[in-house]
Amino acid sequence: MSEIRDISLWPDGRLKIEWVRHHMPLLNGLEKEFSEEKPFKGMKIALSVHLEAKTAYLCETLAAGGAQMYVTGSNPLSTQDDVAAALAHEGMNVFAWYGATPEEYGAHIRKVLEAGPNIIIDDGGDLVHLMHTEFTHLIPDVIGGCEETTTGILRLQAMDRSGELQFPMMLVNNADCKHLFDNRYGTGQSVWDGINRTTNLIVAGKTVVVAGYGWCGKGVAMRAKGMGAKVIVTEVDPIKAMEAVMDGFSVMKMAQAAPLGDIFVTVTGCSDVVTREHFLLMKDGAICCNAGHFDVEVDVRGLSGMAVEARPARKNITGYLLENGRRIYVLAEGRLVNLAAGDGHPAEIMDMSFAIQALSARYLVQNGHRIERRAWHMLNNVPRSIDQEVAGRILSSWGCGIDTLTPEQRKYLYGE
Repeated sequence: MSEIRDISLWPDGRLKIEWVRHHMPLLNGLEKEFSEEKPFKGMKIALSVHLEAKTAYLCETLAAGGAQMYVTGSNPLSTQDDVAAALAHEGMNVFAWYGATPEEYGAHIRKVLEAGPNIIIDDGGDLVHLMHTEFTHLIPDVIGGCEETTTGILRLQAMDRSGELQFPMMLVNNADCKHLFDNRYGTGQSVWDGINRTTNLIVAGKTVVVAGYGWCGKGVAMRAKGMGAKVIVTEVDPIKAMEAVMDGFSVMKMAQAAPLGDIFVTVTGCSDVVTREHFLLMKDGAICCNAGHFDVEVDVRGLSGMAVEARPARKNITGYLLENGRRIYVLAEGRLVNLAAGDGHPAEIMDMSFAIQALSARYLVQNGHRIERRAWHMLNNVPRSIDQEVAGRILSSWGCGIDTLTPEQRKYLYGE
């Protein structure tokens, strides 16, 4: 049973899924392996990830391994109704539609948990949080879960410190083949895909303010520089700020950057990064968007409250007229610009990230009973062997070979 917008949209969704299948060789291989091994036979997997074509192919790969899939989105504006319809047409349990209200979004999250999952695949922590607050009676059936994002890991760490977390979680975002590539190259490209297709404005010659210089911020800043923009970075971490300076960017406080920027991109995972005080300093026509997980980095509510007029300026762009006569534009309601106003990361990037997800889920099934359950410290890094396996597979698909250490070299380096 599914709750989707329109099942008749499934052919268009199928085309999108088939397109990405041809560009995701890692999941191609895992789909074949899982079909033979059936590592998830008899198990239910609850998944909350941005519901578009690449995610759909991850669902198909897990289903090939025998899993009964219960699927929802992780952002109301990133769900693609035709893709949701395609999965539902295949018989998966899908609960999501584009533009869901907060109440509908919450109801969809609850639907996938009501199934009583054995494995949870989360993006931002909503599934895990609700499992620990509203569905505690189902926790004994959960082997463990996988978390996709930096924001989700921060939430897990808070639960871990307070002793709330009751089952093992694999920190997928911390895997090298995830954050070094997905966050830097995936976010770097997809954010600008979303901005460019939404605004249809040139980037060259403009001043771009990037808030946050983690791996995602590095990618966004690097791509902006490559397109000819002048880049300013704002940070709260002095080490990361030093990195930005040495990478050739200007670093200053947001209050100093606000009058200078043409385009503002928040990539912090924190709240209240661009606020009322900054809006008042911005030039007429400044564009604000968010590439962090939740819609709290750009204070859209504050901007709406201080505006004398708010109206659509273009699809996925809202213009806010301030009392000082200047107009500030916000893309995608302050939600993830690369998904709410685009198609998300490139297929080849998500191939790596979702291969980590799939292999981590299999690892939990094979080893979850060995991971000691205790009221605290249930966080687990992805085994290095999985990272290495994914890297080896992708290099092979690229036709690249690498050297291996000789016994003498291993002895020299490691004393083996």
